[in-house]
Amino acid sequence: MGMITIDCADPRALARFWTAALDTTVAQDYGEFVVLAPPPNGGLPLGLQRVPEARAGKNRVHVDFGGDDRAAEVKRLVELGAKEVAEHEVPGLAWTVLVDPEGNEFCVSAGVH
Repeated sequence: MGMITIDCADPRALARFWTAALDTTVAQDYGEFVVLAPPPNGGLPLGLQRVPEARAGKNRVHVDFGGDDRAAEVKRLVELGAKEVAEHEVPGLAWTVLVDPEGNEFCVSAGVH
């Protein structure tokens, strides 16, 4: 895989959230399509592509964050402009569902000890 792309209404505005969330920078800005550099701790580049229609329903693909302190990561992302929408837990795994400023879902997960 070479990149993950999120359809959105305003790629440049959404890039402000995702560059902060991923601790990365804009690699290329074509106006209608913005490409973020891969995060410094690993991962794929993220593309933000302008589309005319609004998002409807649940994302079919989404970004997952991981880490040792899920609560701290959720708090950091909410402070950047995300909104928390759900919490889930199954044996051995817990995750929080959030949405970015345009309503695109993503998750923060952590193993349950």
